[in-house]
Amino acid sequence: MKTSVLISGAGVGGSTLAYWLADNGFQVTVVERAGAQRSSGNPVDVRGPAVDVVNRMGVLPELRKAATSVDRISFVDAKGAVRASVRTGGTSDGAGEEVELPRAELAAILLDAARDRAEIRWGDTITGLTDDGQRVAATFAESAPATYDYVIGADGLHSGVRRLVFGEEREFVRHKGFYVATLPIERALGREREVIMYNTPGRSVSVHPAGGKPLAAFIFRGPETPDYDYRDTAQHKRLVLAAYTGRMGAFGDLLDQVGAAPDLYFDAVCQVRMASWSRGRVALLGDAGSSLSLFGDGSTLAITGAHTLAEELTRTPADPHTAFTRYEHRHRRLLAPKQRGFRLAGALMVPASRPGILARDTVVRLLPRI
Repeated sequence: MKTSVLISGAGVGGSTLAYWLADNGFQVTVVERAGAQRSSGNPVDVRGPAVDVVNRMGVLPELRKAATSVDRISFVDAKGAVRASVRTGGTSDGAGEEVELPRAELAAILLDAARDRAEIRWGDTITGLTDDGQRVAATFAESAPATYDYVIGADGLHSGVRRLVFGEEREFVRHKGFYVATLPIERALGREREVIMYNTPGRSVSVHPAGGKPLAAFIFRGPETPDYDYRDTAQHKRLVLAAYTGRMGAFGDLLDQVGAAPDLYFDAVCQVRMASWSRGRVALLGDAGSSLSLFGDGSTLAITGAHTLAEELTRTPADPHTAFTRYEHRHRRLLAPKQRGFRLAGALMVPASRPGILARDTVVRLLPRI
């Protein structure tokens, strides 16, 4: 009988894990709370060891077709005039070993690769988990109860699996002083391969061409909101509009689009810190156990983490302690340096003061000479 695995979350990590487990002979079921895949979400990178993983999945050509082809970021004033500009290090057009593409398209391509190998259930979620040491009994919002050899929470920053097995979100999730909103917009600014960013103290608004499907991103500094609800879109729109008061120059019309957006992604920028990513026959993957949120290589790490977890479960399918311990040991070595870079990334993208904006622009202008 095949070893059965239930995966919560059909995003980047969950889809990659489903592919590799099924490829290695596991019986895989994926449940996803959403009724369908989102169309919004910021562009993300697939780089380093993740490139080898997606290449072995056979999807690298599709990722390159969906690439954004961005090669420059320009920091501008309120009128859109460039104050500083820098070439990005990637080769998003597919000529090299790094690909940037919209998160939603990355997740869709990875899920398509796993679709014929695993059962995918949309519009459902896990409501209870009971681990007796041999199997895990799961109950669902929409489906009949079932038991599995393993359960993996790949369900993001606000993981339901983590809450059910490890404890409430407040025990592990730390607000990092930022919020981010992204939405598809009607037209891009700047050149075809250029990201445009405008800053005021503690705020940024950027427009990414995203391969002909332009996206706007609003990132702003702010304390933790006591009554914040990550599912309340009306609240999210109010928070964005309240943060971006005053003159916005050439970017003012984007705020009108926030108010009318049918598909707005919004969340607090947080990090998840946990002593262990597993308990019994349940483990966490990606943002559920180690969120890098906005400023890291979250998608790259989700892909590589999923592949590592699949390798270790395949190596010792009857020994969850060994499999999960080896997975966590290997993956934490990749994760740690990325989490340490958070402060620098925040200072570069959302300087807190006018002198900070000026210093950032000065450094960017000097980079070609250094």
